[in-house]
Amino acid sequence: MRGRRIPRNVWAVSLTSFLMDIASEMVLHLVPLFLANVLRVGGTAIGAIEGVAESLASLLRVFSGYLSDRWQRRKGLAVLGYGISALAKPFFFLAGSWWHVALARWADRVGKGIRTAPRDALVADSIDPKDRGFAFGLHRAADTAGAFLGILGALAAVHLTQGASPTLQAGTFRTLVLVSLVPAVLAVLSLALLAREPTPKSSGSAPRVRFSGLGRPFLLFLGLVGLFELGDSADAFLALRAQTLGANVLAILGMLAVFNLVYSLVSTPAGALSDRIPRKTLLIVGWLFYALVYLGVGLARESWHMWALYGAYGVYYGVAYGTARALIADLVPLELRGTAYGAYATVVGAMAFPASLLAGILWDGFGPSAPFFFGGALASVAAIGLLFWRPTARS
Repeated sequence: MRGRRIPRNVWAVSLTSFLMDIASEMVLHLVPLFLANVLRVGGTAIGAIEGVAESLASLLRVFSGYLSDRWQRRKGLAVLGYGISALAKPFFFLAGSWWHVALARWADRVGKGIRTAPRDALVADSIDPKDRGFAFGLHRAADTAGAFLGILGALAAVHLTQGASPTLQAGTFRTLVLVSLVPAVLAVLSLALLAREPTPKSSGSAPRVRFSGLGRPFLLFLGLVGLFELGDSADAFLALRAQTLGANVLAILGMLAVFNLVYSLVSTPAGALSDRIPRKTLLIVGWLFYALVYLGVGLARESWHMWALYGAYGVYYGVAYGTARALIADLVPLELRGTAYGAYATVVGAMAFPASLLAGILWDGFGPSAPFFFGGALASVAAIGLLFWRPTARS
């Protein structure tokens, strides 16, 4: 049975991600609705808040990845990051203005910025290379299974507290924040108690942050990722798009549940497939599929269209996200793996602000379809670039 080759650390990280995503998805997908429906914040401001939420953490990602390489320690930084995200959640409950929400959102992403690279390196260090895609697929499946349950919890809470009301109410949001604290704390405890620090495999001196040491293929890959991410605006715009087509809060949460269910179901088999065929091929397919999904969102005219598109969006995530992380481990030396994951996460995070700000400007200036046409076009160009990119695997 293939699952028997998956070590304890991968299961521990997967459980932690499962629990934290239950907590996060109860709240974070409703943040843009809270801003728009309760605090009356416009599209450009929402885009700025969501963009800064990722970009603020971008330098922390590469720095924490570098530190995990230098210290040859992954677990402690990952636990710290999850702990900061857990501590940020009560501040959503206290928020009474847009800048309170912004500060809580940014603190949560700082935690994510600290944990992401060491966590991914912990998974890569703990698994046999021939099962690398499967391990990252399993982690993404657990992560999104938690997201699915978190969305179901939010859906139940909305149904019980405000029924089919078309807009989010403040009391509903704050109730969900309180409930989310339980799985958030359990997530931190799970990683702290169950994961073990891998035995250092490099006896050399501490690596320097030298992008040239990561290799030209990896740097070119980062450039293509940056181009793709410039069109990948915050998912908040998908929820707002659904609302413009007549979907109420319950319907939007249902769409998010479909997305996470599909994402969870696709991730593990897609990761296993990436161990058998070139990961580059699978990633090209994922990016082109993303472009089609965004084109569909831009063309959607009925709220039921968004149900299908959210499901298709889950297919993209399941195919692409674990595959990209496994591909990074293939491309770089082991002793720079944390730095590589940090650099990757930094590019993704650094592009989040301009991507979401551009989306907000396009939304306000040209209508709700414009950000999705733009994102689909850039994804297509990035996929074409990836077609001509030549990876070089490292041991």
